[in-house]
Amino acid sequence: MNELLLKKYEDLKKYLASLESVAVAFSGGVDSTFLLYAAHEALRDRMMAITASSCSFPKRELDEAVSYCRELSVRHEVVVSEELSIEGFSENPKNRCYLCKRELFEKMKKVAADAGMKAVAEGSNMDDNGDYRPGLVAIAELSIKSPLREIGFTKDEIRRLSKHFGLPTWDKQSFACLASRFPYGERITEEKLSMVDRAEQLLIDLGFHQLRVRIHGKVARIELLSEEFPRVMEEHVRKQIYREFKTYGFDYVSLDLLGYRTGSMNETL
Repeated sequence: MNELLLKKYEDLKKYLASLESVAVAFSGGVDSTFLLYAAHEALRDRMMAITASSCSFPKRELDEAVSYCRELSVRHEVVVSEELSIEGFSENPKNRCYLCKRELFEKMKKVAADAGMKAVAEGSNMDDNGDYRPGLVAIAELSIKSPLREIGFTKDEIRRLSKHFGLPTWDKQSFACLASRFPYGERITEEKLSMVDRAEQLLIDLGFHQLRVRIHGKVARIELLSEEFPRVMEEHVRKQIYREFKTYGFDYVSLDLLGYRTGSMNETL
């Protein structure tokens, strides 16, 4: 392991220790798992994890978050954050992520304060600075700490260190809330969130690694890594996906020829 990268990790632990006590916003993804691990090493019983449960957060992700906290013996609180009840959220405006993050982190701050934690930290990294991320505005407004950005970690560095420390998420696919699968202005409903969730779960069960199922009305637009295109075009795989997606409520199923990329819904902004 690169000595400079290990030094960077030590700087992260020093930064976390300087917070005295911290609640980590924990989704169970690559970044927040790495942050939780570092916070646990730096603070031990002076830290905790908080996970938001909602209809835009798949149950598999919640189960993995609960399991990892149990494995690490970290105090873990699950808060209910129903985005669809937030005024304006269902209409899916361009600041949707701001509305969600504002409501979510206000709840997390209260849970953290009630538990005696002096700070709340979240897992955005340097790669998040290059895309349209209105949620980062809410994070700044509420004085939520972003240790990975503070120290300057990239996604690749987080994965490399996660592998070095044996974290189970080092090669986990990147994930964003299911609401990000909708074009801005298309109404978000619990039914359509369920359609996307079931569709993505099927692709994961079929062995596809990094993916998104974007929803356009009743049309599914599948984003996969380009190297996985040959497999999805195998006749039995292709027909199974089409058949199952139809049962979820999709009328048409398409493959995006550009393949997987983060923030593809922002390309029209």
